[in-house]
Amino acid sequence: MDKLLITGGSPLQGEVRISGSKNAALPILASTLLTETPTLIKNVPHLRDVTTMVGLLGHMGVEVTIDDRLNVQVDTSSIHSYSAPYDLVKTMRASVLVLGPLLARFGHADVSLPGGCAIGSRPVNLHIQGLRQMGAEINVENGYIHARAKRLQGTVLYLDLVTVTGTENLMMAAALAEGTTVLENAAKEPEVVDLAHCLNSMGAKIQGAGTDTIEIQGVEHLHGTEYVVLPDRIETGTYLVAAAMTGGQVRVKQADPASLDAVLAKLRETGAQIQIGADWIELNMAGRRPTAVDIYTAPHPAFPTDMQAQFCALNAVAQGTGTVTETVFENRFMHIQELQRLGADIRLEGNTAICTGVEQLFGAPVMATDLRASASLVLAALVAKGDTLVDRIYHLDRGYECMEEKLMQLGCEVRRVP
Repeated sequence: MDKLLITGGSPLQGEVRISGSKNAALPILASTLLTETPTLIKNVPHLRDVTTMVGLLGHMGVEVTIDDRLNVQVDTSSIHSYSAPYDLVKTMRASVLVLGPLLARFGHADVSLPGGCAIGSRPVNLHIQGLRQMGAEINVENGYIHARAKRLQGTVLYLDLVTVTGTENLMMAAALAEGTTVLENAAKEPEVVDLAHCLNSMGAKIQGAGTDTIEIQGVEHLHGTEYVVLPDRIETGTYLVAAAMTGGQVRVKQADPASLDAVLAKLRETGAQIQIGADWIELNMAGRRPTAVDIYTAPHPAFPTDMQAQFCALNAVAQGTGTVTETVFENRFMHIQELQRLGADIRLEGNTAICTGVEQLFGAPVMATDLRASASLVLAALVAKGDTLVDRIYHLDRGYECMEEKLMQLGCEVRRVP
């Protein structure tokens, strides 16, 4: 099992290219199941979760080819299976996104209940409830969702909780349903908007993506398309936080500044100087120590839960005390204990982490517990004195493309070790 060995103490300097968004690429890859002709998806990140989704499509008989630029061509004309087995989906929650497309196009889906990061309860009951309201017959037995439908029927669906994957799954299913479907209390995340844009380029009729009410007018067929995945806003934010923590100056290229308003506002509060272009962001900390900030996570457009762990790491070395309150997932502070091993002064009170910054962290062996927790440990290691060995970085490989190479480009001393 690979580990990262990081020697801290160097301010990050330079430029880094941002990869395509994992959380946009996965639903877009699943959406290709709706199309009757080949689709070309560009700017797909080379990540373990993407490999899992491609493997899942291949298991179904879908022909998937990937070129050296990470463009993925998908041809569903050879599909022969409508099942997503446990062995393929146990590590990735996004695998449940094949449920809606399979059911909408083929009327048949057998999908294992998904796995993913152990960050809290993320039930798929809203997916199932919505599909049932659209006329599907669904049974959950032996860890599988068994769904059948002749043709889904448009209806008004109110989502009790804001759910990104639930919104995406139901939006894809509604694209081929008969009549009009309205999703109320829908997720507004940029990745949801990106999926809607991709579906519309396939011939879908979707309006309102990015608001809390999405209207989908069902069509008979969808066709293949060529689509470019948007930049990964969480990867972008992670490198900007790394620059702020180390007192460095970093420009992220091929980024989407408009998707990061809440994160950039908090980075400015830390004292960082930020400049923005059409597709780049530059952060300059000018060698200063950041100021601690208070964070409160909530669905988009508020502060994203996927940046919570990184700001815990920042507050750990900042001047003053900052509170980080997590409202989206109930079990997303497992990185706190590992940060404490590096010398962080953080205490938990319910769903709030109270972080009093220290002048120096110290290298130690630490263990990643989930994707974003692993990123927070890498960031802390960048400023820790001595060597830090980050274990279980397979979590990191699920969501960050070539992270050690990108950090080395910025002057970090890091290497992957067995």
